[in-house]
Amino acid sequence: MTKKVLSIIPARRGSKGLPGKNIANLAGKPLIAWTIEASLGSKYITKTVVSSDDKKILNISEEYGANTIRRPDDLASDVATSESVVKHAIDYLESMGEVFDIVILLQPTSPLRNCKDIDSAFEVMFDSSATAVISTCEFDNKILKTFIESSNGFLEGISNNKYPFMRRQDLPKVYMSNGSIYIIDTKTFKNVNSFMTDKTLNYLMPKKGSVDIDSSDDLIQVEKILNP
Repeated sequence: MTKKVLSIIPARRGSKGLPGKNIANLAGKPLIAWTIEASLGSKYITKTVVSSDDKKILNISEEYGANTIRRPDDLASDVATSESVVKHAIDYLESMGEVFDIVILLQPTSPLRNCKDIDSAFEVMFDSSATAVISTCEFDNKILKTFIESSNGFLEGISNNKYPFMRRQDLPKVYMSNGSIYIIDTKTFKNVNSFMTDKTLNYLMPKKGSVDIDSSDDLIQVEKILNP
């Protein structure tokens, strides 16, 4: 049975670091268009939806072929979570009679993630018993040598008390979410209200392809990568 896959692209109006960043020009296209096109190019995604509180973003998204959902104002604030936006989109579509087996969250601030990345991440999930996949890039494992203060004020290792005294080459590899791809089984998401499950696999991406747009400098950096 072919699984129905919903792609959700969250794009609210507000942005403190770069006002209007979701539709900022990047190599001749609005930033969000890169993610819409990547989603539409995936062979596994059934429906691509942009969730936004901004009419201009919704109109541009439709021009590039995405379906749209008008997001309530209370889900467009600085404190609104991605999970709440995904839940709203799932609930809205189910109220319209559309039910999906898998959900993928694609943030528009990751324009270097393409349809091949998306499909490869799906295949990581489909070839396993995983209920979720998160894209990452490798991070400096030196962080495992750091300390935090416990509630009583004493030092303890951030992970355990062994790692701070180990050689870096003996420490395990460390990965950080790059914000590009979050895939999860829909029923699991409804149960845990999180993209992290007890069966989450890693889709590793190179650092060069993991730039997250948060400033005008980031836009310039990505523009140089796209047009070397």
